[in-house]
Amino acid sequence: MENAKGRKPKVVLYPRHINQPPIPGLTEDDFAIYASYQINAGGMFVGLLKVVRKTDSRLLFPYEGAASIGPFRNKFEAVRAAEDLGREIVAGDLRTPEL
Repeated sequence: MENAKGRKPKVVLYPRHINQPPIPGLTEDDFAIYASYQINAGGMFVGLLKVVRKTDSRLLFPYEGAASIGPFRNKFEAVRAAEDLGREIVAGDLRTPEL
C-alpha cells in the first residue's frame, strides 16, 4: 500500500519520551519483534529484525555494529533466523534487562 506521494508507509514504533526512565519487560508480551527479509546484491536473502521493548519503547535491535543475519538461500530461512534471533534477544533482556 502506498500513500499519495508514492511511498510505502513506515513502521511506527512506540513513541519514546526523552526523560522516561527505563522500564524492564516482565513477559514476552512486553516486546515487539518485527522480522522480515531483503535480497542483497548477490541475490541472497538477508534477515531484517527490529526488537522493541514496549514498556519503555527501547529499541534493542538493531544496534550499532550488529552483524547481518544471513545470507540465506531463501526468504523463509532468512525470516526464521531473524525471528529466532529476536526471541533470543527477548529472552536475554528478560534475564538481564538493558537499562
